[in-house]
Amino acid sequence: MKLSGFYRFLLIAGILYAVLFILYEYVVKTQTNWDLQFISGISVVADHVLQALGFTTFPMREDGYVHGVGIDGSHGVWVGSGCNALTLFGLFGVFIIAWPGALKHKLWFIPVGMVLIHLLNIVRIVVLAIIAYRYPDYLDFNHTYTFTFVIYSFIFGLWLLWVNRFSQHHA
Repeated sequence: MKLSGFYRFLLIAGILYAVLFILYEYVVKTQTNWDLQFISGISVVADHVLQALGFTTFPMREDGYVHGVGIDGSHGVWVGSGCNALTLFGLFGVFIIAWPGALKHKLWFIPVGMVLIHLLNIVRIVVLAIIAYRYPDYLDFNHTYTFTFVIYSFIFGLWLLWVNRFSQHHA
């Protein structure tokens, strides 16, 4: 039985994402400190951005790693494993790998997309820290809904760009 293009995409994407999810949950998070290092790096960059914007900040440390950032006078924002964007990198990469297209384009489009997602995630953390400082009652809503919508819409937009501009049908 030959699968149509979209069903083939769903099957490949599902299998690849399941493999990446298992590797992340049971190897990266439990057997390495990469997750903590990445969270620390994001938090430190967000802290520098906030300082460049004129805020007095404090890093949120635990076990030798920076796990979040805050603006003096607020509770700050904690960056957990679900907020570090590593799973989003995987989701984005899986979407591009699973959809037909030239390997030469995939080799540059995936890293560029991941860098853009990473930068957007840093902006997200900076804005959430500002919200925690100025409008703490709105933090949960913006974390749960606004930025979830923004990040996933951005990833979907990148995938649409791939499908419409770089897929094998347009190469």
